Amino acid sequence: MTNNLVRIDFHTHTYLSGDGELLPSELLRRAQLKGYAALAMTDHVDASNLERVLAAQLQYLRDAANDFPVVALPGVELTDVPPARIAALARRAKELGAAIVVVHGETIAEEVAPGTNRAAVECADVDMLAHPGLLTMDEARLAAQNKIFLELSARRGHSLTNGHVARSARDAGAQLLVNTDAHAPDDLMDHARAMVVARGAGLDDAEVIAATETNPRELLERARARLYSKA
Repeated sequence: MTNNLVRIDFHTHTYLSGDGELLPSELLRRAQLKGYAALAMTDHVDASNLERVLAAQLQYLRDAANDFPVVALPGVELTDVPPARIAALARRAKELGAAIVVVHGETIAEEVAPGTNRAAVECADVDMLAHPGLLTMDEARLAAQNKIFLELSARRGHSLTNGHVARSARDAGAQLLVNTDAHAPDDLMDHARAMVVARGAGLDDAEVIAATETNPRELLERARARLYSKA
C-alpha cells in the first residue's frame, strides 16, 4: 500500500444490493479518488439471491481486476436472515467464493430479529458483525473468541451505538473496524474521516490506529489468503 492509498472498507454496496446506486466500476473509481487501498463489495443477500450476486461479482472481478488500483474483494452481507439460517448461508457464501461474509447486526435503526448478533458471532464463516447495536458483553466476548470483527459504522442511525460497541469491544478484547456501509457515492470516506469516526466512538489514539489501519490490514490479509487458497 502506498501512503496515499491506505483506506480499507469492508462494508460497501453496489447496485446488486437493490438499494445500492453504483456499478462495481463506479464504486472502485470513486473509492480510488478517496484514497482507498482495498474494499469488500458486501451486497445484501439471503437465500433468494446469494448465488446470483456472488456470480456477478466474481465475473466482474475476473474481467476487470486490474482496471483500478484498489483491491476489490467479493463478499456479501446477510440481511434479515433468520438467526437459525445464518450459519448455513455464511458457509455457502464461502463455498461460492466470498472472501468476506458480513452479517447485518441488530442496529437500533431497524427492526432486526433478536438473536442475529449471537448467531453471527458464533459462526466460524462470518468475518464481521455490522452495526451490532446494543450488543451484549457475551456477544462481544464471543466475537473476540472467534476472531470476528465488530463494526463502528459511519452510517447515519447505525452510528448511534458506536460508543457502546467500542466500550464493549474494549472490555471483551474484540477487534473493531471502521466502515461506511456505502450505498451511494457520497457515503465513501477518506482515511482522515474514518479516524474521526473512530475518535467519535471514544477510542484513544492507539485504538484509532487499530480500528482504521492495523485491524483492516489483518482482515484483508486473511481474506486474500482465503482467495489464493481457492485459486
